[in-house]
Amino acid sequence: MIHALRRTLLRLLLPVLALCVACTPAEGASAGLDDPAKKEIAMRLVSSAENSSLDWKDQYRYIEDIDDGRGYTAGLVGFCTGCGDLLRVVERYTRARPDNALARFLPALREVKGSDSHDGLGSAFTTAWRKAAEDPRMRTAQDEERDRIYFDPAVARAKADGLGALGQFIYYDAYVMHGYADAKGTVGFRTIRANALAEADSPARGGDETEYLDAFLDARVTAMRGERGHSDTSRVDTAQRVFLDDGNLALRTPLAWKVYGDAYRVDG
Repeated sequence: MIHALRRTLLRLLLPVLALCVACTPAEGASAGLDDPAKKEIAMRLVSSAENSSLDWKDQYRYIEDIDDGRGYTAGLVGFCTGCGDLLRVVERYTRARPDNALARFLPALREVKGSDSHDGLGSAFTTAWRKAAEDPRMRTAQDEERDRIYFDPAVARAKADGLGALGQFIYYDAYVMHGYADAKGTVGFRTIRANALAEADSPARGGDETEYLDAFLDARVTAMRGERGHSDTSRVDTAQRVFLDDGNLALRTPLAWKVYGDAYRVDG
């Protein structure tokens, strides 16, 4: 009777055990870029290219015009007055703190969207931006806009294309610099990806991941060289392509790279 009961229980448990095994990640499976440790690496990589520093948390107060036709570039991932993403940061911050020092610049930010104009902004605005960056609510506004318009859609698109952590980062960095869609005088992520797919299939389409990412980086370099202020392609040539040539599709540490001739390293 006891043996029969055991056999009955085993028959009932086997499907459950099989389901648990199927749901457990395979040994050695790598984390995606949305894993907290991988995301921290991504933030450092972008900061090395955008701000020549691995200390990305020190970049909330950054602001300058880098003469790329996008007006002021500011904050964690280079939000721009010309692109409109900086406007969205200030709008988000104003919802959290209506009496903030940047709120008075909202009409001017809406007017300069789509141009490189400083009208209504100037030193008063850059000073107010640096001061506002000391407010945790302003930092949160930058974090949330970064994730909403760059990080989350880039990672989701990369996963849908069958890419691992390196490919997810390559997409994210392209989103940060180029935005999703084409704009006046610039090529966006959407076009860069389409050009890459014209040369190689993504893993989701049955292609080789390394070959596809190589094609994507080629397409991105072409886009960068066609833009004012982005002719230096070292963030691709001596960083992302180094990881790809090393076969580091999982973006595992240690990582060593160069941007604009400066050397960086992340050990963990």
